[in-house]
This record gives sequence, C-alpha cells and structure tokens, in this order.
Amino acid sequence: MAPFRATITVRFGDVDRAGIVYYPRFLNYIHIALEEYFLEVVGIAYPDLIQEHRLAFPTVHLEMDFMRPLRYGDRVGVEVIPEKLGTTSATWRYRLFRPEESEPAAVGCQVTVCTNMDSFEKREIPDWLRAKLSEE
Repeated sequence: MAPFRATITVRFGDVDRAGIVYYPRFLNYIHIALEEYFLEVVGIAYPDLIQEHRLAFPTVHLEMDFMRPLRYGDRVGVEVIPEKLGTTSATWRYRLFRPEESEPAAVGCQVTVCTNMDSFEKREIPDWLRAKLSEE
C-alpha cells in the first residue's frame, strides 16, 4: 500500500527547553496522522469508529528512532504506511520529515489491536473495516 501523508505544524507547546520537539510529541504526531488516515483513506472519522461502531485500535507495541531534531514552526510530513493487517491487529510504519529534506527526522513502527470499546477486549477486525483497510 502507498503511504498516506499528513502535515503537522510544530507548535510552541511541542518544544522543550532546548528548543526542539520533546520526544513524546512525536507519538502525538503519529496518532494525529493515523486519525487523518482513517478519515481520508478509510473514509471514517476515528471518533465515529469509537462512538458509533464501538471499535478502537490502541497501541500494544511501539518503536521509534530519532535522527534529526524538529523545531518550533517546522512543517512536518508524517507518512502512514500500513504494513500488515492481521486477524485482530494492524502494523503501521511511520516516517516524519521536513518536506524539503529527504532524510527523516524520525521513523517508527506501531502495532495496534482492534478492541471492543464496551468490553475493552481484543476482537477480530470486522469484514467491512478489513475491506476498507485493505484498499489501496
């Protein structure tokens, strides 16, 4: 599947005393991009997935590597690359970069599990959602 790209602007509250993006903010950026992916590619707003369909994809595993600092005001491209769709899980790859640079500022991998929001137990990804997640 081709990567989806979301663009995020680094805000004042995202930077630490050194003037660079505080590393947990990168996790917020990938979550924002994943929500945008659901809206733009899957065709369902993530709040609707949670509230109307009672499904969510919480993180069960996460890896991030940081290569270059990002600063206040930077425009950051966040690529969401669906890597693997399992029975109950989805694996996502991310690349975060300044659009004018070819080298990423950070890369990551996240495993999420389809969860029933009423019982908070994992469940199989429903066929209707699997079909949308599998489309290119």
